[in-house]
Amino acid sequence: MSDLPEYRLDREFNAPVEMVWRAWTEPELLSRWYGPGVETTIHQFDLKPGGVWLNEMKWGDKSDRSKMVFKEVVVEQKLVWHHSSTDEDWNIVSNPMMPNWPKVLLATVSFTSNDEKTQVRLTMVPFEASEEEANAFAQAMAGMDNGWGSGYKILDEILDQLNAER
Repeated sequence: MSDLPEYRLDREFNAPVEMVWRAWTEPELLSRWYGPGVETTIHQFDLKPGGVWLNEMKWGDKSDRSKMVFKEVVVEQKLVWHHSSTDEDWNIVSNPMMPNWPKVLLATVSFTSNDEKTQVRLTMVPFEASEEEANAFAQAMAGMDNGWGSGYKILDEILDQLNAER
């Protein structure tokens, strides 16, 4: 399949790029906004190409685990990773909550400095996906802004706190 759906979210943050980068790459900050409305635990975070980010989001007695493998890390410029659902042992599995969801997504986050503000572009694309998986992703894209938007609202608050501490 050549025309894969691409989710894209552009957002400007009222903080310098080094601060926004920290919020994306320091587990104690990242876990506060990534997965809004749930308890997020980062079990491992090795920020380098080939490094692994093991993430668990919990609500009640339910849990959603993800494994991200970093493909590219350019400090204060770009993060690229493969994003997959996992079982309790961190083995990549099909997403148990979404039938036909792609097993792997290619996520790219780019950071562009604009004086004391930072432009962030997030893209996600199904990776080596079947047509059925790509269609499931395409159908879900409209709702993805809600989750990321909620997380970004919390990120705004974190960045305001960091700015106040400067």
